[in-house]
Amino acid sequence: MKTVAVIVQPGFAPFEFGLACEAFGLDRSSDGIQNFDFRIVTPEPGAVASNISFSINVDDDLAFADEADLVVVTPVPRSSWTSVDRRVADVVRRAVDRGAWVLTVCSGAFVVAAAGVLDGRRATTHWMYAETMQQMYPQIEVDPDVLYVQDGRIITSAGTAAGLDACLHLLRQELGAEAANRIARRMVVAPQRDGGQAQFIDSPLPVSASHSLAPVTDWMVAHLREDLTVDQLAAKAHMSPRTFARRFKADFGTTPAAWLARQRILHAQRLLESTDLGLDRIAYEAGFGSAAVLRQNFARVLGITPTAYRTRFCCTVEMTDAAASTPSTPAAQVLEPVA
Repeated sequence: MKTVAVIVQPGFAPFEFGLACEAFGLDRSSDGIQNFDFRIVTPEPGAVASNISFSINVDDDLAFADEADLVVVTPVPRSSWTSVDRRVADVVRRAVDRGAWVLTVCSGAFVVAAAGVLDGRRATTHWMYAETMQQMYPQIEVDPDVLYVQDGRIITSAGTAAGLDACLHLLRQELGAEAANRIARRMVVAPQRDGGQAQFIDSPLPVSASHSLAPVTDWMVAHLREDLTVDQLAAKAHMSPRTFARRFKADFGTTPAAWLARQRILHAQRLLESTDLGLDRIAYEAGFGSAAVLRQNFARVLGITPTAYRTRFCCTVEMTDAAASTPSTPAAQVLEPVA
């Protein structure tokens, strides 16, 4: 991914627009992260009014979006949901047809839905708008309970900060876990929020703001090699297994087993990127036991084999040289989610 076009239209939401600018538009070359050819585009160049009484001046029309590797669709006001600008819908349709990434934030999903490219797919939007979207587009499987959904190369996300989660999710696929983590640290946000599957988030923000389980989760991360059970974790938290499981789900939006599995995948990703350890050793260090189990979980969660992931995202000099001498698989093929 080298080029990014962010589409803004009259009535755009500044915060969600800013998320896309923060994720893809900043110069991060000093952090060793590639820059994107980033442009803001609109159907009618000139002053584009936001939804809170100020405007921005946009110089580029939609032409650049027809060449971009990623097209970001920012939120649009409710009044335009039934009269989406056909020029924007056409750009989205062409982007999907040529295999580009399309990412929406909040009500931007209505624009993509109007383009017809979400028919038969799973998608999301802000929970306040999900029922309306489902009624308007019954052919789409609208999930109101998730932060974002990836279906193929289309990513739809819920409101406000969920859009940032979706951007980081895409950056993780395109740049690798370590680069995405560096970007997240610079933003001072969590590197990744999800419930086990790379394609979607299983729950919205945790209901509980309690940090009482932080010592337990820290201990889990430090003991990924071990066979951890709910009974064992509950004992460390001084709770019954039932209470622990309920509290964990409230705080983290997923089960202890799913959270642990995701941490193991993330640790395996880091080892694949930054070391030349063999798959058996990485499987041991991450708590999968064997290379076969590691491969199975990688394919299920990320839709890519550990070897292919290492070829694309390795960071050591030795591994980079080896990858450079090995024919690579096209990114669109490598990262296609497993059905």
